[in-house]
Amino acid sequence: MPCMISLFLVPIFQLLDAFFGFLARKTDFYSGAGKEQAQKMVREKFEQYRKVVAERMEKEKTEKELEEKRRQERIAKKKAEEEKERLKAEEEPKIKELTDEEAERLEKELKNNGTNTAVDSNEPNDNKDENKEDSKPASDDEEDEKDKGKLKPNIGNGADMPNYSWTQTLQEVEIKVPFKVSFPLKGKDLVVNIEKRKLCIGLKGHPPVLDGMMYNDVKIEESTWCIIDKKTLLINIEKVNQMEWWSRIITTEPEINTRKVQPENSKLSDLDGETRSMVEKMMYDQRQKEMGLPTSDEQKKQDVLKKFMEQHPEMDFSKCKFS
Repeated sequence: MPCMISLFLVPIFQLLDAFFGFLARKTDFYSGAGKEQAQKMVREKFEQYRKVVAERMEKEKTEKELEEKRRQERIAKKKAEEEKERLKAEEEPKIKELTDEEAERLEKELKNNGTNTAVDSNEPNDNKDENKEDSKPASDDEEDEKDKGKLKPNIGNGADMPNYSWTQTLQEVEIKVPFKVSFPLKGKDLVVNIEKRKLCIGLKGHPPVLDGMMYNDVKIEESTWCIIDKKTLLINIEKVNQMEWWSRIITTEPEINTRKVQPENSKLSDLDGETRSMVEKMMYDQRQKEMGLPTSDEQKKQDVLKKFMEQHPEMDFSKCKFS
């Protein structure tokens, strides 16, 4: 059987041939140092650089394994968050929190129902309430007029488009692109190019699903993508500015109305002591104002004034005006 030599080794053979030929022609390498000494020198240098290459390859292998581990952790984190959102979406219809406007309307209805037996429904007071209620939608219409033509956000504060869907938090954006193909998708079948401000995704050999300038800058090193269910591309990109809501992914795509975005409410138990106290105080003051009662600060002032008046009964406060 003839000896087969890989083509990439040919230049190395040529280099070694030239090197050892030079030693034979121009030096006494073969005759002066002796055969054993010459072979020892060659083996030592070979072993020296073999170790260098082995260490470099081991280092590269370790780095690749760490990077793959980090990527898998990010994907697992995203899947866990997605499952959490799904469960939340399933439970959401069971519990619905009233808005301030709905609570005010309900309170008026309860008051009206309690006084219907004593007050005629055609009295001016009722007409005023009706006029007030009729006037409320006008402000909503004015607000909608400013955002006319914009899409209503989906449950994930993004949008469901014909060829893809996306959701977002203040920190990151998630894009799902389902492909109607008859074979299991692999990475080599896709085009995924994520730059700081540009995005291009699609199926090789087909027009891209998204291609253009993004709404704002993203962190390339924190952006990941994977294939789920062998048919859907899942992309997660982290925002640079984590204090804004995106109205769209690509600047040429339809916008959503960010005024109607519903951020996830934080649990009080997740806050530190000082922040939690401040939030609880704000919630208490808001409830007091809605009921026409003094806030916590106003209550403190009243308590101080009451105590002062009790300590000084000789003073006449009847003509004093307090603010």
